[in-house]
Amino acid sequence: MTANETLDPLILDLLEWIAREPRTYADVIEAWRTSCPRLTVWEDAVDRGFAVREHSQGRDVLIRLTADGRAFLREHGRVVGVGEVQPAPSRSTGRAPATPGIHR
Repeated sequence: MTANETLDPLILDLLEWIAREPRTYADVIEAWRTSCPRLTVWEDAVDRGFAVREHSQGRDVLIRLTADGRAFLREHGRVVGVGEVQPAPSRSTGRAPATPGIHR
């Protein structure tokens, strides 16, 4: 199994979670940080250009999906319309999925 095959489902879950509503950087890092150096979901999503940090004066840093991030979701059947994300199977809580290696 390649690194992309391992990480892509987790990256899709992360992007889907971000797409549901604006998330602060602190929220994203709290929900998606990991102590495993081989499980770099957040870092890979940013490195691949799927998500960006938006800085504004006097506000928390927000994380937003890029056009590439939305396209990646769409390519994997996660987007049902413009700005609407289809929930992944068994993900109905609206929170970051509980995933082995992810600490909240």
